[in-house]
Formats: sequence, C-alpha cells, structure tokens
Amino acid sequence: MGVELATDRAGFHEMEEVNFSDSELVYHVRHALQSVPLGDSDSYDQLIGVLHHKERLAPDEVALLVTSLKALSGAVSCIDMVHHKSLLSSIFGMSLWNYGPDVMDALLELILSLAASSGNYLDCSLDMLVSNFMPPYSLLDFLKQPRGLARKDQVLSRVHSTLKDIADLVPLAPSRLVPIVIQRMPNVFTKEPLIMIYVENMLRLEGGAIRELVGNMMLVALMDRLVDLDVEIAWEEVLQDDCSKGIFEMELEDMEEPADDVENDGGELHRGSLSRKSLGGNLIAEKLDSLMVLTFEHLESCEAGGRLIEVFETLVLSFQTTVLNAFKSKFAQFVMFYACALDPENCGVRFARVLADFFVCSTFPPLNRMSAVAYLASYLSRGKFLTASFVANILERLVVWCLEYCKIHDGDINPKAHRVFYSGCQAIMYVLCFRMRSMMNVPHLRSQLLLLPLETILKHPLSPLKVCLPSIVEEFLRQAKAARLFTVSETFIFSDLLESELSRAFGGIERLDMFFPFDPCLLKKSDRFIRPNFVYWSMIRTTYDDGEDSSDEEPAEDYEASHPDDVMNDDAMARSYDSHDLELDEFDHSMNKMSITPKNSLYYRFGDELKVQMPSRIRPSTSPESL
Repeated sequence: MGVELATDRAGFHEMEEVNFSDSELVYHVRHALQSVPLGDSDSYDQLIGVLHHKERLAPDEVALLVTSLKALSGAVSCIDMVHHKSLLSSIFGMSLWNYGPDVMDALLELILSLAASSGNYLDCSLDMLVSNFMPPYSLLDFLKQPRGLARKDQVLSRVHSTLKDIADLVPLAPSRLVPIVIQRMPNVFTKEPLIMIYVENMLRLEGGAIRELVGNMMLVALMDRLVDLDVEIAWEEVLQDDCSKGIFEMELEDMEEPADDVENDGGELHRGSLSRKSLGGNLIAEKLDSLMVLTFEHLESCEAGGRLIEVFETLVLSFQTTVLNAFKSKFAQFVMFYACALDPENCGVRFARVLADFFVCSTFPPLNRMSAVAYLASYLSRGKFLTASFVANILERLVVWCLEYCKIHDGDINPKAHRVFYSGCQAIMYVLCFRMRSMMNVPHLRSQLLLLPLETILKHPLSPLKVCLPSIVEEFLRQAKAARLFTVSETFIFSDLLESELSRAFGGIERLDMFFPFDPCLLKKSDRFIRPNFVYWSMIRTTYDDGEDSSDEEPAEDYEASHPDDVMNDDAMARSYDSHDLELDEFDHSMNKMSITPKNSLYYRFGDELKVQMPSRIRPSTSPESL
C-alpha cells in the first residue's frame, strides 16, 4: 500500500508528487528525524505540518495522516526528546475526538509504541490517553446526538483498550496512571457533562481489566470529589432562629409541604432550601446528585458482578478518612447507605460494626467518636433493610459501653468533659425513638430490651436526660413510658424545645448534638435509589399509637412464627419494617406528590422562606480520650 504526497496541499509538504510504499515512507520519516540534529529540518517541519492540520480533512489528507502516524510508529527509535520536542508535543496534543476510526487507530498505535519504547515517554503517553477521557468543550452538543454517542463509544473503548495494552507491556504503567488520573480530575466547578464523562471513565477503570491495580484509588478519588462538592453546597445555617419545634415534628411538617414548594417547573433543586446567595449552590447540588446516581449505578453493577463486598471495603476506608471527618457532609454518606442496602447481610452488618468499633475505641479523638456514633444512630434508625434483632444487638453494645463509663466516672453534669458519653446516650435514645415498637413486638427482643440497664445510665449523676437534645429525650421518654420500658420520677419541662444550653455545650461548635447524617436525602435523582430502603419518621408506629386503628398490625404472638430469621439468627439482615411497624399507604400517598424529600429534619418555615438548620462540623482534633 502506498500514499501519494501531492504538491497542491499547502502546509503539508513541498515535495514533488511521488508515490511511497509503507516501508519507503518509514524510511523517509526516519531520514527526516535523523536530519534534524544535522541542521536539515525541512522534511521534519513538513511532517509536523501534517500532524498540525486542524481543518476538516479530505479523504486523501486522512490517508496521508494515517500513513504518517503509522510511519512514525515504525520510526519511534529515532525520536529524540530534545531534538524532536515539537513533534512529540504535536503527537501528545492530538485529540481522538476530532478524528475518525482510522486516524484513532493509527494514533493509538503510535502512543503504544512510544509508551513501550522508553520510560521517557510513558507518563506523556498515559497523560495523553487520560486527557481524552473528556471531549473538547466544543463537542458537548454533538455528544447529545446519535452520531456523537457513537463517537464517544469509539474513542473511549479505544482509550481503555490501549491503557490495558500499555499495562501489559509496561508493568510500571498502572502505578504511574493513578496520579495522572487524579491530577486531571475536573474540579467542582467544571461543567456537569464533562465531570460526568470523566467519572464514567474512572469507574470504567475501577471495573475494567486493570481494576486490581488501579480500582481502589479510583473509588477513593471519587469519594473525595463527592465530599468536595458536598461541602461547597451553601446551606442557610440558622441554628437558633426557631427552637420551638422538635426534630420529629419538623420532619412530619416537611412531608406535608406541597410539591410546588419544593420543586420548580424545570425539575431543579428548590432554591429556597439552599443558600440564596448564589446560583452556584444549586448547580453544584445538581452536579453532586448526578455523580451520586452514577456511583449508585456502579455499585449495582458491582453487586450484580459479585464483587460489592470487595468494593465496599475500599468505601469503608474512604469513609473513615474522608466522609467521617468532612465539614458539614450532607449527601456523600448516602453512597455508604446504598451499598449497605444492596447487601445488608454483609455490607449492612459491616458498616454498623465499623461505626460501633470506632465509637468505643478510646484511642480515637473525641470528635471522631461522636461523629461515628451520630452516623451509627442515624443509620440504625433509617435503614429499612436492618432487622430489629441486629439493631438491638448494636444498641446493647452501646449500652454496655455507657454503663462502663458510668462506673468509672462520677460527679455532676459536665457536657464538655463527658461529651462522648452524652453522644452515646443520645444515640441510644434516638434509635429507640424509631425502633422501640418493632422491638417490643417481638418477645425475645422485648426481653432483651427490658434487661438493658438503661435506668442505671439515664439516672446516673451525669444526667444524660438533662444534657441530650430535649426533643429526642422527650420523644424517648414518651415512648418508654407507653412501653413500660423506663419511667422517671423527676418532672422534665421541655417547653417543646429543639435544643438546650446543655445540649449545645456537649455538641460544641461542631453541633454534633444536632447532627443526623442520614436524615432524608434532598437530592432529587438520588432519592429514587434511597427512598425504597429508607425509614421516614412518618412511617413509624410509636409505642403510644395504640389508640389508632391498627388492623393491619401483625399480632406480637404470631411474629416469631412468621419471622424465623429474626429469632434464629441475630445477624441475618432482612426487611424488618413490615406492615405492623409502618403506615406505608398514607406515607406513599404523600410522598408521591413530592419530587424531593428534605435532607435534614432541622428545618422549618420562616415567613415565606424554607430555611435549613444544618449543624456544622469541623475536622477533629488528634488528642486521644480515655473512657
């Protein structure tokens, strides 16, 4: 096969019309490269002109470019980093998105040859491939068309195939690839279509042929970016404007808001629930929402492929180092929640135990432990996929820790000194507000709950009932009294307070006393993944609801027979919020009218505005705390 070098193509060459065979063209290219150090660069400049041609190419120009690239592949040994710097710059600056399949294949053949020929070109070759994860900005509209989607598949399938080929030829390549991918990752302000396609490629690496070499770091980098987006969302942080309602009452009020109040005609996140200072908050929230959906879908593919447990271990490590310590994380943690929902028996159990281990370990900083138990309480309360028996076992572990703390600490109330203890007590009460009835309906769980030394802890001189969030204490005492689980002789006057001076003191400036990380997810697209696995407060049948019609409730004495898994295996994870625990019909009717659910129960109507009380969190200190 030969190619004609025509003289009427300005900018390509100034040679006489002549036909070259492939081998002759390789010789010609070699000669052009070797002539540069000798001071003759005419042919070399003509070659660069071929690569630099930016206009729409005619068929003969495409043939010339393809043959030139192939000739360069055969002359890689003659390319010098110093003398041929402009040529290398032209090669590595080419975008696959601008060419057809023939040019793509020839260019990637050259990139593969360069990567395998010398360690000097490995990083540049990998960087060029990663740069093609995203199309030029000018092609974004083109990608919405069928031809654009076909081009996307042509480019990305070739990029990932070449990355695998390089990894096979150069064992060092995967370790060099990871930092390049992370460094080139778009920032939080990049246009949504570009960051979406880049993350698609990261997840393709995580699940692809070289996943064992690069997959873990792709997930870690993705979680880091989700957190970066999360903390950029600007919430109205009004913590004390209205403390007249409890958190449970406010969530119920939220569910009753009409759809028009939470969604506009364009389907965007309602601006009233976010900061009104700039539109950027909304755009970032939508970007985060789309990326989380992409992540959820990837987790589904991992579960279908039988490797979710492997992926989850990476997510756990990322959660401990990033999400757990994040400043005001509001949504990123739902990646963990959904992974647990996909595999309750393994991931669901593992996550709860990791959080419990973190809380009871005295070597971790206090704020880390308080954050961990806040996550644990919210997770145990909201995960519909968690059995009552498993929740009871985790609660028992928290109670045992709090009891041991009481045994070695005496004295009066001191919210700051004993903040880890108070956070544990509040977690126990919060979970029981959601789970008490489901436990009391099962004889063996009722017995387990009645045997817990709650009275010893809650009546200790440290007085957790006076320090923890009043709205939680009030709801807990109300249910505990109805269930005959726990009573107090002292009269508490809460005045329907959301918070108190003591709760603010133990929560600190981070307001961990008001941090409920798995409160309803406000992101519209993500909500469809979370909602089927989520317990809303409006779904709860409390212990004092017996006066209502409970014809759909399953008799307690028949529960063990119909739910053997709960009785036989405490670690079995199955659906435990059945019809006897939930008022589903009424809830579904109200939820179907809404496109978005509230993120945090700490929000309220203030005049014509929907404001949000989002507790602040900061990165914890590093000093260890003993029991």
